[in-house]
Amino acid sequence: MNKNIAIAIVLIGLLIAGVATYQFQGQSEKENLPAEPIAESAAAPVATNIDFTLADLDGNMRQLSEWNGKGRLVNFWATWCAPCRREIPLLKKTQAAHGADGIQIIGIAVDFPEQVAAYAEEAQFNYPILVGQEDAMAAAEASGIDFIGMPFTMVIAPNGELIKTHIGEIVEVHIEIIVAVLKDLESGKVDIEGARAALDTI
Repeated sequence: MNKNIAIAIVLIGLLIAGVATYQFQGQSEKENLPAEPIAESAAAPVATNIDFTLADLDGNMRQLSEWNGKGRLVNFWATWCAPCRREIPLLKKTQAAHGADGIQIIGIAVDFPEQVAAYAEEAQFNYPILVGQEDAMAAAEASGIDFIGMPFTMVIAPNGELIKTHIGEIVEVHIEIIVAVLKDLESGKVDIEGARAALDTI
């Protein structure tokens, strides 16, 4: 009898130990499972309105918001940058063709004022040129990306909201898309998000 009781006690002990082990393993597995996703709240909008102040070729301080109400291509360039210089005739052509439609080209020269002024005599710009070095680079970085080279272009909505940044040379097919999107934005055919989506292709 004593032997049977001893066996029963051992079996009961093993059963209790087994249950405890099972519960512990189950708890460990639950802890290792990925957490249930938390319902996302609406993200706070990123500040995308771009404004800065730089001197023009006459030394007058000009603020980008002076051109609010117009869709803008803000083109960062330098006299020593070959692709930048290649863009200028296209940008002049765009200003001449679409300036009356509410589209404004603005050049930001990341260069010495004297060199820019000398080059401007040759280039005969038909759009405003603002000049700076560190200040101009800081203005570019206001778009939220590192200033890593030129040419660098911002596309800005009439309300001052940044739509697109483009690193590299702007070519005619880019201009055609940008102008079409800015006109659609002005007419209400697309909103800011629609404009951004349309410009993702460039």
